[in-house]
Formats: sequence, structure tokens, C-alpha cells
Amino acid sequence: MAKVTIGTVFAIGIIGAAMITLAGLTAYRTIPNTGNVKTSGVNVYWNLACTNETTNINWGALSPNTAKSYTLYIKNNGTVPITLSMTTDTWNPSNAANYITLNWNCTGHVLNQNSVTAAYLTLTISPNTTGITNFSFDITITGSE
Repeated sequence: MAKVTIGTVFAIGIIGAAMITLAGLTAYRTIPNTGNVKTSGVNVYWNLACTNETTNINWGALSPNTAKSYTLYIKNNGTVPITLSMTTDTWNPSNAANYITLNWNCTGHVLNQNSVTAAYLTLTISPNTTGITNFSFDITITGSE
């Protein structure tokens, strides 16, 4: 009867664990991000009471083919109604805008003076995202007369 050494048992165990791991391998990429929020003609807050101003959104670690949403509150502190719009710029890396989109529900919304509305922002990462491990961009929310 042949003796089996502890080293042989250990090696077989490592090979078996590696085969199980490879059989269940899932490929994904985590994409950390922080986005800055700029405003023009409005103020943006985290809460409906408009006491916690939003200056930065940390989207956290996201994988391709995922989306994450935040609710922000936009207040018109002016004296006339305004129409809301949103743009993004200063993408880093510059090709990130080809794979990542930011949408919201307030384009064209008219916000009366001293009024607040909820804005639902959704960041979507394309399933075809490649070569991007970190990204950042600026969000500009504008209220125009």
C-alpha cells in the first residue's frame, strides 16, 4: 500500500479548490466614482427640508451593466419661475461618457419661486464598459428664466 504524504494531500486540495473557483468564475469590474454638483440659479439639497446642501455625489463602486439612483431636492430661491436643465462635463477619462450615462426626471420642469422639487438622478454603466477602472465628472444643474 502506497503512503500518501501530507504535501500530496495539500496539493490535491489546492488543485481541487482552484478547479471549483475557476468553474464558478464571474468576471466583473468595479468602477469607483465621485461626481461634483455645480448649480446655476438653483440650490440642490439631500433632504426635502433643504438644510443639507449637495456639493458632491459619491456613486460608490459600480460594475458594468448596473445603475444607481439618488434623489436630490432642487430649490428655486429666486423671485421668478425657472426651467430646469442638467449637463455633465469634465469626464475623466474622457471616453467614460461613451459608457456611462446620467439621466434625471426634471429636464424642462418649471420650478416656481421658493418651490422645491424632487430630482431623481440615475447613473447607468453600460454592459460594454471596458478599460475604465475609475471615473469622475461634473454635473451642472441650471435654472433658467
